Amino acid sequence: MDLDAVTDELYGLPPGDFTTARDTRAKAARAAGDRGLADEIRRLRRPTLAAWASNLLVRERPTEVRNLLQLGEGLRQAHQDLDGERLRELSVRQHQLTFALARQAADLTARAGRSIGEAARQDVQDTLQAVLADPEAAEEWAAGRLTKPLSVPVGFPAAIRQPASRAAAAGRTARPLAEVTDLDEARARRDDARKRLRHARRRATEAQQELRVREEELAAAEKERSRADEAERQAGQRVAELSRQLRDAEREQRQTRETAGTARERARAADRAAREARRRAGDAEARAQKIADESPGPT
Repeated sequence: MDLDAVTDELYGLPPGDFTTARDTRAKAARAAGDRGLADEIRRLRRPTLAAWASNLLVRERPTEVRNLLQLGEGLRQAHQDLDGERLRELSVRQHQLTFALARQAADLTARAGRSIGEAARQDVQDTLQAVLADPEAAEEWAAGRLTKPLSVPVGFPAAIRQPASRAAAAGRTARPLAEVTDLDEARARRDDARKRLRHARRRATEAQQELRVREEELAAAEKERSRADEAERQAGQRVAELSRQLRDAEREQRQTRETAGTARERARAADRAAREARRRAGDAEARAQKIADESPGPT
């Protein structure tokens, strides 16, 4: 057992199965004597539904993953070069591909027995947008081990929507992302605020769902503990009863041993008395015979 293998296994599971499987693997590692691995496994965090859907997409659709990563490289290069025509071309593919892949992720989760809602599907699509914008996000996503959705960096979507005439007027001279127009910057901030609000609301919903799951787990644990306490109480009563029976049996054994000892002693005394009686009877018979032999016969 190694951490990479366990991590890959766990982040392919539905979130509802994650905690039990993680604790089982940690317990097995501890039983095998590897406390360090057990601690590392226990530190793995349970993924959200959107993160799990993103992980499934990476695992089940490798060709689409490669296409998205290549598209991200092209978009970032066109963004850096301020190539407006290329940006427009790739932007169309960007929206088509991220929407289609988010739908595929939802289909994969449904086939795995756990459907996701529209909010989680939107989180998946936002994650795919982040993958296009940020190479570090792309690397994290491609590992298939997300615990939560990724966020789109501020500025990148605004630059993609930049008109071609503005890119042409720039003379294809590279500029920092911060040097967008005031209007584009305001729109980016507004869009980012809206996205943050949507993310906050989705996270609040997921937190409520997580709370309900934890409360159910707590209730189940309390019920299990109650059953265990009752079993322990009954076992204690049984032990006490068996201990009492053992003490009674030991007392009875001592009494029986004493009675048997007395009986044996009486038997030995009776045996000695019987031997003495037989000896005396023999002596008496011998004397009687002697007297009979010495007596004169009839005349």
